Amino acid sequence: MPITLTYSPAYTLVPTYECFNRCSYCNFRRDPGTDPWLTLTEAETRLRALQGSGVVEILILSGEVHPQSPRRAAWGQHLYDLADLALRLGFLPHTNAGPLSRAEMAQLQTVNVSMGLMLEQLTPALLATVHRHAPSKLPELRLQQLHQAGELGIPFTTGLLLGIGETVADWEASLGAIATCQQRWGHIQEVILQPHSPGTQQAEWGQALAGDRLLAATHLARQCLPPEVAIQIPPNLVAKPEQLQACVAAGARDLGGLSPKDEVNPDYPHPTPVRLAHTLAPDYELVPRLPVYPQYISRLPERLQRAIASRSTGASSSQQLIHTNAETQ
Repeated sequence: MPITLTYSPAYTLVPTYECFNRCSYCNFRRDPGTDPWLTLTEAETRLRALQGSGVVEILILSGEVHPQSPRRAAWGQHLYDLADLALRLGFLPHTNAGPLSRAEMAQLQTVNVSMGLMLEQLTPALLATVHRHAPSKLPELRLQQLHQAGELGIPFTTGLLLGIGETVADWEASLGAIATCQQRWGHIQEVILQPHSPGTQQAEWGQALAGDRLLAATHLARQCLPPEVAIQIPPNLVAKPEQLQACVAAGARDLGGLSPKDEVNPDYPHPTPVRLAHTLAPDYELVPRLPVYPQYISRLPERLQRAIASRSTGASSSQQLIHTNAETQ
């Protein structure tokens, strides 16, 4: 019997590419004040064009406006309005917009079926290198977000960025912190293992993470994380099909959101689900999932539960899909 792998049929809306951080490996950001924000009108035009296409998840992925900026409140409201629009048009939103205040997170949880933030790495050593111009990459701040999401009961996605100067011991420490958070709050759906993949827009050139190191990280993650937490590997960042298959054999069971463009890694297009399924057959079966795992649906506000129930995939079929996913880990 083939092993089940899941993915989310997704589309990414970027409210703004501007960001006050300047991570040396970033291929996403633009300087504050140089990038007009996506308007609700343009967002609606894009979303209406997606209706009936099979897209379920709308990933709202934003650069960060400084917490003390006079535009911060407007930015937070804009994130809310975009998610609300996506819901009204029949999609399921998931927002990742950097560290948020408790009030900002509480407001957004009313219009998002799940949210996310990459932990990246807990080691403070990176503050002297790739994160030296990135104030919101303070490890304690990002870990606080995971616990804050747990306190609020938000289904959450997090992950590690691999190959930016950290050590294997740093991997273990970061995974251990995620595991502790999950054991306390029980809200983490999945952990992304994202290999650094050099792009043409980053400030400093770096080397891609070797495939054997990604495999080692997958083995370690499966050992460190509770069994109910899925491990996600971005297939567009894996050089060879056999490397992806090796990560699956080591315990990875999810391939993330497959959308027309990877906004974080624009030099690495996502494979289509059809192409990916063909590559993985016959040993692996690729099936779609919702952006919220079924065990977390009952935690959501009633409006979000109704939106999930109205999806053509249906909450019941998605529940069976994810249960199968968990059983094969």
